[in-house]
Amino acid sequence: MSEVAYARLKSKKRSERTMNVLTFIVVIVFALIVLFPIWWIFRTSLMTNPEIYKYPPSLIPKNWLFSNYEKTLNVFKFWKYLWNTMIIIVPSCLGGTFTATLCGYAFARLRFRGKQLIWMLCVGSMLLPAMVTLIPLYIGWTRGLGLHDSYLPLILPYFCGGGAFNIFLIRQFILSIPRELDQAATIDGAGYFRILFSIIMPAIKPAMIVVALFIFIGLWNDLLQQMIYINSSEKFTIALGLTNFKGQLKQDWSLTMAATCLSFAPGVIFYLIGQKYFVEGITLTGMKS
Repeated sequence: MSEVAYARLKSKKRSERTMNVLTFIVVIVFALIVLFPIWWIFRTSLMTNPEIYKYPPSLIPKNWLFSNYEKTLNVFKFWKYLWNTMIIIVPSCLGGTFTATLCGYAFARLRFRGKQLIWMLCVGSMLLPAMVTLIPLYIGWTRGLGLHDSYLPLILPYFCGGGAFNIFLIRQFILSIPRELDQAATIDGAGYFRILFSIIMPAIKPAMIVVALFIFIGLWNDLLQQMIYINSSEKFTIALGLTNFKGQLKQDWSLTMAATCLSFAPGVIFYLIGQKYFVEGITLTGMKS
């Protein structure tokens, strides 16, 4: 290698190293910007109220008052609200993921009359704002079926496909699986359900976990529908319990922020557990249409 070529190669490596460092710094800066509100909530939960209102504010608590969490748990029914929330989320995630898989498999592999029309309607329903269907659904669940102050209106819809986007996500994954696997299984005498459970589902496990995470996050943060369908305080979820708790405490921000940290902690833990599959699922979605 000539000296000129060697110098160019060395300069190119130096430039790549510099760009990598700059990119890393930018990522760190943006990560700090995203995490700053979470840190602010956490540090507030460890302060006294006079320290919270102190100006200029401090980024780090002078005394780390973890006793605020003990006080919060004495007045905030966190474990009761968490149990109520899981009563909604667990069956919804299981039912929504399973039915979305069935629907996605049907659209990706089966042939039936009206398939394209039904698929267009399914995808088109994603463009429909949730507020448009909110009142008709409420009338249907309450007046039609008499499900007042019940978890069922929040659970049963997920047993009907799991949502258009989730069906779309599963379908895209299944389309990326070679049809030759299905054909080989068919030759061996496998039916549609055997192919689904033995070949398709093990291959699309990341997509199914992503769907479960989407349903989990959606239900965890769904204050509006929970507020509409749940009236009894004994049935309050974490979202409803936290809203009610904030109204009761008014200006006691230390306990309010402690309750807020307790409320989003389980969601963060579940996401961290499934983040590998979440990133993989989002990356592979849409590779084949």
